[in-house]
Amino acid sequence: MKSWFLSIAAMALVAVSSVNPATASDYRELEWKNLIPEGYTPPPVRSQAYYDMNPEAMGQPELNAPVVAALDGQKVRIPGFVVQLQAEDSKVTEFLLVPYEGACIHVPPPPPNQVLLVTYPEGYPIRQAFNPVWVEGTIKVERADGELAVVGYQLEAATVTPYGG
Repeated sequence: MKSWFLSIAAMALVAVSSVNPATASDYRELEWKNLIPEGYTPPPVRSQAYYDMNPEAMGQPELNAPVVAALDGQKVRIPGFVVQLQAEDSKVTEFLLVPYEGACIHVPPPPPNQVLLVTYPEGYPIRQAFNPVWVEGTIKVERADGELAVVGYQLEAATVTPYGG
């Protein structure tokens, strides 16, 4: 009787684990440096004070910055900060993901190989969008020119969760 119960429990565990949605292990975790091809050095990140004293430097640098073509189509997980582009029902549905707080708003956007255009139809709560997030989804190596920035990558998000959560 005991072994019969254990067999049923083992089958149930296998059945449950086979229908679970994608887990973090299904995604390749990226750091921002992984978006930069070997041999390319992005321009330095400068303070707001620098741009206050040098307003001519406020434009996005190196609009033709190279990208990593091998990332195209991969399932990735990357942390970053949200720059809201579109929202519905108090949820952000399209945004730029950038490596540091204030990019595109207080200081110029980083080069296109350090900006991702994220679409997330499910939406992420606006009130939480000021804190860093993890984004998981499929990345496309595809340039897009927007009002705030030129991007080198686009990401169709499967999940957006608080960083550290």
